[in-house]
Amino acid sequence: MKLKVPIVKLVIKDLITFDGVKLQLSETEKLLELSDKKIVLKDSIISNMETKVINLETIITKKDEQFSLERQKSESLLKELKQEKRKGFFYKIGSGIGVAATILLLLK
Repeated sequence: MKLKVPIVKLVIKDLITFDGVKLQLSETEKLLELSDKKIVLKDSIISNMETKVINLETIITKKDEQFSLERQKSESLLKELKQEKRKGFFYKIGSGIGVAATILLLLK
């Protein structure tokens, strides 16, 4: 079967166009795959960053608790130091009064 030249040209043009469309579809699918991989990677990065943020918040909370505990310890130690100073002061006064009383008793 012989085809006329204009029809043959149209058939060739359609075949070439079809091949071009196939190639374009293939490239578009590759780009879509690449975009999907990028999205998965971004999601993974976001997830890791959120985990880091949670870890850092936990560290900050623990540090705050430690500072609070150290503040309480410091206040407790200061109270104990004041009590010991008071005791030392009263022992000195008591010792002085005892020595004075002993001297007075010995002089009589």
